[in-house]
Amino acid sequence: MNISNYADLLTTARQQPEPQRLLFVFTQPELPEGHTAAQNQGFHAGTGGVLTPQMCTDKALDELGDFSDLVEESRQMGQDWKIVFVACLAGRAGVMPSTEEAQAHLKTMVNSIQNGTISKYLAYDRDGDLVQFS
Repeated sequence: MNISNYADLLTTARQQPEPQRLLFVFTQPELPEGHTAAQNQGFHAGTGGVLTPQMCTDKALDELGDFSDLVEESRQMGQDWKIVFVACLAGRAGVMPSTEEAQAHLKTMVNSIQNGTISKYLAYDRDGDLVQFS
């Protein structure tokens, strides 16, 4: 499975044997508490900081359009963000996971992001470009 953009993600999710609900956590970079001068300098140069969750949501595949639709919907929520993390939650026996079921998984995503454990999620910037972290 090679996902290089948001459209690939949606295509791949639609090809799965079980229905998929997508989970989104929108984040904004911030300086950590007790940051050093070097961290401050890197942050202001656009290369540092911690990603702080601002809002999250879940969507069934049939509720999703292209990436610009996702950006517009998030803009209407009034929260600024720079990176969105995405995960898929698979259904069982042909049944789509409910929004209620997704809440525990969203909470896990938020906690993982706050702890810097992000390797299992896809990440996109506001332009819809896939972001790789080193």
